[in-house]
Amino acid sequence: WGLMLQGGAEEYAESAPWVAIWPGVAISLAVFGFNLFGDALRDALDPKLRQQ
Repeated sequence: WGLMLQGGAEEYAESAPWVAIWPGVAISLAVFGFNLFGDALRDALDPKLRQQ
């Protein structure tokens, strides 16, 4: 995704901006998904949260 984003940003930024936008959206969604997964894992496994 990073190479797709770099190539799209360099060559097609003015004529076809979606070439750079979609890899950026994919990266953002992947990061957001990993954050949600990490939060859920912490909620399930953190003993301090279970006591409250």
